[in-house]
Amino acid sequence: MQPLLDRKLLFITGKGGVGKTTIAAAVGLLAARTGRRTIVVEVGDQSRLTGLFDIPSPPPGVETELEEGLSSISIDPDRALLEWLQALGGRVSGRVLASSGTFQYFAAAAPGAKELVSMVKIWQLTRGGRRRSPSHDLVVIDAPATGHALGMLRSPQTFGAIARVGPIAGQTRQVRDLLEDPARTAYLAVALATEMAVTEALELQEGLRLQLGRSLEAVIVNGLLPRRFSAADMQLIATLGEKAAQADGVAASAARAARTVHERSRRQHNQVARLRRRSFEVLGVPFVWGARLDLAAVRAISERLDRKL
Repeated sequence: MQPLLDRKLLFITGKGGVGKTTIAAAVGLLAARTGRRTIVVEVGDQSRLTGLFDIPSPPPGVETELEEGLSSISIDPDRALLEWLQALGGRVSGRVLASSGTFQYFAAAAPGAKELVSMVKIWQLTRGGRRRSPSHDLVVIDAPATGHALGMLRSPQTFGAIARVGPIAGQTRQVRDLLEDPARTAYLAVALATEMAVTEALELQEGLRLQLGRSLEAVIVNGLLPRRFSAADMQLIATLGEKAAQADGVAASAARAARTVHERSRRQHNQVARLRRRSFEVLGVPFVWGARLDLAAVRAISERLDRKL
């Protein structure tokens, strides 16, 4: 099987709040550590990666070097569409265009336009970005949550039905070819080990199959708790908890905490088993204990993924 990091594009998505940005950053660090010139793309009006590296946030569309071999860029779909319409309008300023009804009308009347223009920008990054910019070996997409991500992936087909000729039609075909090509593009889902997040990963798999004829390369399950206790251990803890309930409040609290963690871990691993029964490649990332997820913790996750990817 072709190594995951040898593709040109890694598209990472999943349910909101499961840690997609963390995993995208960890994959980017891993790729850069292996000598690949890597850029992580955040889709939306956000730039969280620069904050992780203690770098001031740049405006959307500005590439920022995070460390050697690794950079990031944020693509705002509304701004990307505005820039595209401004290019078509020649000397019409972005401020005038944005304040007119043309922009709002076009955005509403052309389904998939914002998503497609964003995907075109991503496609351009896989080809070397702007003139005089060094080419990237790998583009990692920190995509929106599953529903919006599938909308982005569907945009070449949606908008292609409208624009059949001209430059945008050609770019539409190029984007679709990239997304459908398993030698150049791979798809990763990120999930917590909860029923809703795993269900969304299954829905993502089905969406990829229907839209692009593709499958998930792997599901990265984030925040896994270890399985510390056997059934015999839990019986002993229950017995000790009952004995301590009357005499020792600390021991009783410890027994309750052990039961809670064990039950949560059991439910998590049941969801992992649910994925594996569907023949997914499942990569587990352990729960990170701490007040905040800092760069050192993301590097640790990157090193763990290195052993699995």
